[in-house]
Amino acid sequence: MVRFLSFLFRSLRHTYLQVYYSIRTISGQTVYNMDMRSKPSTPTLPLLISLPIKAGFPNPAEDATGTPLDLNQLVIHHPVATFYLRVDGDSMSGIGLKTGDIVVVDKSLEPRNGDIVVAAVDGEFTLKRLRKDNGKAYLVAENPDFSPIDLSEVGESEIWGVVTHAIQQYR
Repeated sequence: MVRFLSFLFRSLRHTYLQVYYSIRTISGQTVYNMDMRSKPSTPTLPLLISLPIKAGFPNPAEDATGTPLDLNQLVIHHPVATFYLRVDGDSMSGIGLKTGDIVVVDKSLEPRNGDIVVAAVDGEFTLKRLRKDNGKAYLVAENPDFSPIDLSEVGESEIWGVVTHAIQQYR
């Protein structure tokens, strides 16, 4: 625990936070108390730990280093053409997208076969997988309760953008 706290304090020294901490003993138990306050007028970003997270037994002897993580820098490659959209519905539940999730959509990317796309079909936006087969294009849901949309059989359609990332909340 002391090794981890040492790592954490070393990492935070390089961020935009001031860390106030104390270690004391209460009823024979060691209590670690840490209070982080941002310095005035400087942005604070969460740390990206560059050590892979293991799903098994942790090894406390491994050193890890952290760097500030800005999710916008991670997921946005074309800022002028990128949008966040909130998912509504369950047509893409087969790949884990559900109501309330946020998708990152890049309008500057050329849609390819198999991409998750946002499309405008007869004036309504929809989130589906793009499938191209024998010169035809289809919008395919990832839920068997929904039929594919043959884009040659609808009035108006446009692929509006390509989904590059999804953000989900678990709690």
